[in-house]
Amino acid sequence: MLCSLATKLGPEDLQAINALEKELAMPLLAFACHDLKPAPVNADQLAKIQALENRLGLSLVAVQP
Repeated sequence: MLCSLATKLGPEDLQAINALEKELAMPLLAFACHDLKPAPVNADQLAKIQALENRLGLSLVAVQP
C-alpha cells in the first residue's frame, strides 16, 4: 500500500477540511492510499532513481505495473 497527498478533492471535501482546520486552529494534510506493490530494482536502477530524486528534490517509488 502506498499513500500520497490527495489531489482529487471536490469543493465540498475542501470546504469540510477548511472548516475543520479553522475549528482546530491547525492545518490538515489529506492523504489517499493506493493498493500498489513496490517493484524489485537492481543496484543500477536504484542509483538512477536516487539520482533523479536528488535532482528533483522528490521521493520516487518504483511500483509493479
